[in-house]
Amino acid sequence: MAISTYTLLVILGCGLVTFIPRILPFIFVRKLQLPDIMIRYLSYVPLCILTALFVQSLLITRTNDFPTINIENLLASLPTILTAILTKNLMWIVIVGIISMALIRFIA
Repeated sequence: MAISTYTLLVILGCGLVTFIPRILPFIFVRKLQLPDIMIRYLSYVPLCILTALFVQSLLITRTNDFPTINIENLLASLPTILTAILTKNLMWIVIVGIISMALIRFIA
């Protein structure tokens, strides 16, 4: 399969555009000593992103309509959240989440 020069340049350009905003901040901040308040603030970023992704997966959106709840994802998330609270072990959380979703899709 041949690839044109244009396609190759677009792929490399997209890679560069993705690479720059993800890596450059780490390069610049690595040598700086950030204030404690900034470190505390940045520690909440992963939690905020994961919460946004989680809530987005629970909702079904339609044009000109209110969002509805995705029952399958909600039911699968209940034992997963319970496992997260009880064990705080990422491996068990992932396993319970996968098994819960598999069971729900098998039954439904």
